Amino acid sequence: MALPTSPPEPARLAGDNWLANCAEWPDLVRQAWRVEALGTIVTGTRWLAAEAPLVVVLAAMKRIPHAELGPVLADPTVEKGWWLVPLDAADHLSDIRQLRVRPPGWPLRCPPTGWQLCGRFWLQPPDGSGLVTAPPLLGAALGPGGPRLPAEAFG
Repeated sequence: MALPTSPPEPARLAGDNWLANCAEWPDLVRQAWRVEALGTIVTGTRWLAAEAPLVVVLAAMKRIPHAELGPVLADPTVEKGWWLVPLDAADHLSDIRQLRVRPPGWPLRCPPTGWQLCGRFWLQPPDGSGLVTAPPLLGAALGPGGPRLPAEAFG
């Protein structure tokens, strides 16, 4: 049985619509969700999925400013999590050992934003805006000391 996990209704609907519309066949994703099954969204159309051990994901999320944190999916049953990242993220994150950027065409099986299904749930749900986590922020969050502002920020 699916368990609710919480965003407010308008944000949840916007996130679900955006997420389903990232799929080649949005209606199939919505149909899967209606019968409490995971929807499959293939990476490479609007974003890629960056995979890491769940403990790494949880620690790194604390180091990224909330306003800049894109969607993050978790599956404690396999101890993994996935950030949604831009299409060029693999170029920027290839040297991060604990992170694996999945290639275009990789199927990400995900629940709708307000539910836990088959052990998976959104730690940071999509909000419908299209925001994904920027590779420099993610890379810095996974490195020692957390994200750093560029030198230009200090004038």
